[in-house]
Amino acid sequence: MASFAPENAVVWFEIPVTDMERAKAFYGAVLQNELTDQEGGPNPMSVFKTTGQNSVAGHIYPGRPAADGSGNTIHLAVPAPLEEAMERVTANGGKVLSPVISIPAGRFAYCLDPDGNSIGLFTS
Repeated sequence: MASFAPENAVVWFEIPVTDMERAKAFYGAVLQNELTDQEGGPNPMSVFKTTGQNSVAGHIYPGRPAADGSGNTIHLAVPAPLEEAMERVTANGGKVLSPVISIPAGRFAYCLDPDGNSIGLFTS
């Protein structure tokens, strides 16, 4: 069996949302990341800002989210301190599901966005 080891196991992600403006406000506030509207694909989308052309990124789009917390969990970078990002989750209509969890690479917490999408907030 051949072995394949890419630089990044994840190359792109898509988060389905029911209200684009609410989702852009939520993710912009929580992540402190400006999303940019783009067209040209099969759906309207708003892309998360990254620092470089080779950076892994993703977008939100009008879609049908899985039932609360039942879909995949996407871990998203937030500026430290993590606890402030967790406060921004609840202040912007989401839910914090876990306390801060420490791992060798950094710290994270499980949350739900206003559509029930499972997200992890991560800081190194």
